[in-house]
Amino acid sequence: MDRLKNLEEKIAVAVDRVKALKEEKISLDRKIRELEAVLNEKNQEIESLRNEKTTIKSQVEELLEELETLEI
Repeated sequence: MDRLKNLEEKIAVAVDRVKALKEEKISLDRKIRELEAVLNEKNQEIESLRNEKTTIKSQVEELLEELETLEI
């Protein structure tokens, strides 16, 4: 009888642990989705800044070329 009671207790502990792990997995999956969204947003910001940098660089180069022609 004691062995059966001991086994029941071990099973109950295992079931509780599985439930806790499932809840933790759900929480971690949610956090992953949130972080992926943030990462995607930051990647879009980086791309936008790169495009802006390229545009500004082109404008500066054009202005420098104009200055060079004025100095001739």
